[in-house]
Amino acid sequence: MLRRRQHLWRYLFVFAALALLLTGCGDPRLNSLDPSGPAGRVQLSLIQLSFWIMFGVLTVVTIIYVYVLVRFRERPGQNEIPKQVEGNTKLEILWTVIPIVLLAVLAVPTVSTTFSLSKKSPQGQAIEVKVVGHQYWWEFIYPQYGFRTSQELHIPVGKKVHFEVTSTDVIHAFWVPNLGGKVDAIPGKKNYMWLQADKPGRYAGKCAELCGASHALMDFTVIAQTQQDFDKWVKAQQHPQSMATNKTLEQGKKLVAQNCIGCHAVRGAGFRYEGKKGPELTGFGQRTTIAGFLPHDEKHLQAWLKNPQAFKPGARMPKIGYLDDQEMKALTQYLMSLK
Repeated sequence: MLRRRQHLWRYLFVFAALALLLTGCGDPRLNSLDPSGPAGRVQLSLIQLSFWIMFGVLTVVTIIYVYVLVRFRERPGQNEIPKQVEGNTKLEILWTVIPIVLLAVLAVPTVSTTFSLSKKSPQGQAIEVKVVGHQYWWEFIYPQYGFRTSQELHIPVGKKVHFEVTSTDVIHAFWVPNLGGKVDAIPGKKNYMWLQADKPGRYAGKCAELCGASHALMDFTVIAQTQQDFDKWVKAQQHPQSMATNKTLEQGKKLVAQNCIGCHAVRGAGFRYEGKKGPELTGFGQRTTIAGFLPHDEKHLQAWLKNPQAFKPGARMPKIGYLDDQEMKALTQYLMSLK
């Protein structure tokens, strides 16, 4: 029996070591402990505060536990029962007051930070973006610039971006681990937060609320750019142009009109947004992913169009499997030409 226990402890030690090693694996873009913006750093300070409070409580409890275990252990020939302290008023007050104080130490900065991160900046000092969660994609509306996009959120470096977050169907949660977050997207309710990126780059975004079959695939990308590059992107979004410059692209445009405009909009091609339920496709050719997570190339685009459910179970997009190879090629080339 003793040997079995020894082997069990060895296995537990190995599993614990493996678990510790595996905690270092993963996408660094999803690491909230390495923030790249002021909002993330403020939230990290709260994580550190709660960690040290919990570590302190654990240390004190462990010391008391070990002391009692050793001090009052059973000894040969000793039948004396340790002195009972039930009903000790001083001890009861002590172990009631200490947790209250610790909770207050954690609660005060947490509440203060929560309100400060949801506070709206004065007009003109921040970019305003309306975030709308859908099953299973994200819509980003730029009211200051008069356009909307999807799956990729562009922001300027070094400037606050104020978000108004809501949903059209179920509860989602908007989260950019490297920049800060998260905040729930709730149907019929508007929640607010702001983020800021310190340096240019691409930051992974996730839905942090279980929202259905393809919750794990409800990804988006935040692209932080210099102010100059951001202004160029905004200008391109405000003045998009149709790229139907040859017969193949012209055919692709017709196929979009026949198959896609019931749900999608393509500004600059005459397919306006009013009443559409699908993602905005303007500038699709310059995006970095398809459906938020697939590689951005014609091969994966064709596979997605033929059977979206194979990639995102529960997605509301119907499959376009009835086009022949030449029509599918024309359609994908046209979509990839949207710059």
